[in-house]
Amino acid sequence: MKKRQVVMKKDCTGGKNSTTSSSMVRTVRYVECQKNHAANIGGYAVDGCREFMASGDEGTNGALLCAACGCHRNFHRREVETEVVCEYSPPTFND
Repeated sequence: MKKRQVVMKKDCTGGKNSTTSSSMVRTVRYVECQKNHAANIGGYAVDGCREFMASGDEGTNGALLCAACGCHRNFHRREVETEVVCEYSPPTFND
């Protein structure tokens, strides 16, 4: 299994008279299932489920079960995508 680490630098500093605001948007996706179905016999076999699809509405127990493979959401690989949005207003100069 490959592990990836993403480091994002947040630098939204402005000048003395400028205004800067930033916000962070985080998106979580659950992708391929990694449950080992042959673990009890000493083997390794995955079912090939490519993406988590909730079998119920958000807030219910069905939201944690995959409609495609029947596994719990924790067996699916989690991908977190973070985006930092900076809004910058240029400084104003008074004559």
